[in-house]
Amino acid sequence: MSTVPRLDALGPRGSFRARKRLTVTDVSGAPAAELSLVPSLFVDRAAKALHRARPLDADARIAAVLRAARLFATAELDGRSIEVHERAVSRVGGVPLAVVRATTTNIAARLTRVYDSLTQARPAGTAEHWRSPLTRTGRAVWTRRGETFAVLAAGNHPGTHSLWPEALALGYRVAVRPSRREPFTPHRLVTALRTAGFGDDQIVLLPTEHAEADTLVRAVDRAMVYGGEDVIRKYGGNPAVHLQGPGRSKILITADTDWRAHLDTVVASVAGHGGTGCVNTTTVLVEGVEAATALAEQLAERLAVLPALRPEDDKAVLPVQPLESALAIERYLLSHTEGARAWLGGDGIAEELGDGSAALRPAVHQLERADAPQAGIELPFPCVWVAPWDRADGIGPLRGSLVVTALTQDESLLDDLVAEPSIGNVHAGDHPTYWMGPGLPHDGYLAEFLMRSKTVIRD
Repeated sequence: MSTVPRLDALGPRGSFRARKRLTVTDVSGAPAAELSLVPSLFVDRAAKALHRARPLDADARIAAVLRAARLFATAELDGRSIEVHERAVSRVGGVPLAVVRATTTNIAARLTRVYDSLTQARPAGTAEHWRSPLTRTGRAVWTRRGETFAVLAAGNHPGTHSLWPEALALGYRVAVRPSRREPFTPHRLVTALRTAGFGDDQIVLLPTEHAEADTLVRAVDRAMVYGGEDVIRKYGGNPAVHLQGPGRSKILITADTDWRAHLDTVVASVAGHGGTGCVNTTTVLVEGVEAATALAEQLAERLAVLPALRPEDDKAVLPVQPLESALAIERYLLSHTEGARAWLGGDGIAEELGDGSAALRPAVHQLERADAPQAGIELPFPCVWVAPWDRADGIGPLRGSLVVTALTQDESLLDDLVAEPSIGNVHAGDHPTYWMGPGLPHDGYLAEFLMRSKTVIRD
């Protein structure tokens, strides 16, 4: 008889224990949970139930999300306290426990501010509802583009689950396919939302194999999908899919700014939150070869002292993976360093922890030019490429970045960065690339993808 926690699917008629189950292991390979995997027929029926369900009214939805925020962060759900939950997330995902705890607080805070966030996303000229007195003379009304929404979730960081509850608040009925790497966070969040007042036919959790994930995307009106280049190729041409791919976030430092005064911010941008997020810095561009070399050297010295500890250690700051996974990442990195100078990590980055797992130690490599192909490589640990940048390079090497922190006095350069469509966010000045403010978009507002403005006039 299994002694590990059982994570059942959460279907439109309640919990469901599937015949097919997956053993979720922690970073040492030890069993951590038994996860039910639902078949395609179950996915299809669940999606139809979501379509049939009527949403709660707007005030009830917001109130339920607010209750869920408190429950998620403090309550015992499915027999597990928040402390037990956080330790499980750390051991399974390899994310440092301190980061998991901070993320619990951040998820709850974002849910608590959901109404303000949606208000900021809503166009100023629109009314919230067609019954508004403003529609008597004609007014745009903010309406859903569909009724059902699916999330193919990521497992690299629990913070990715702070965003999709906005769809519930907007009236969508939502299906979440959790990552099989870390299913604890979405399972707890869906349970909290149901406990807070959303019906079983409003929000479901559907763990599946990859083939059934495609079934889910086809069965709903809109979907948000996390993944790498393979996911972008697969869904890139589908306008009903909102892609959350690699961030490739960067820092640019021009010659009119002393990089030494901002070294703390560079270090934090690379290694903060374990260096696992799409908003962590993967490339630092510095105007001038000498300045780039000096920064790379200092950055390597600062990152080299970070301790390699098991993720549940209160002092852990680096991500941990099963040894074989860590060695595979190490091999990939070392096979892509031709022409680069290794300041840190040149002999490898996987440090065994004695239990079948390994911490991913930081790596710093200096490239010969800003457009070197390695500058586009993003790996799930503090891995950074430093390269010299020249005015002749322009913003070309910065295109395709989720975040660019620009340490510069050049306002015309900032104009170009803000205007560039392929750059998601611009931080002008001493702000880490992972900085996020309440109610501000991550990769555009999710509501921009889910909602539209429709003219309504009535008697």
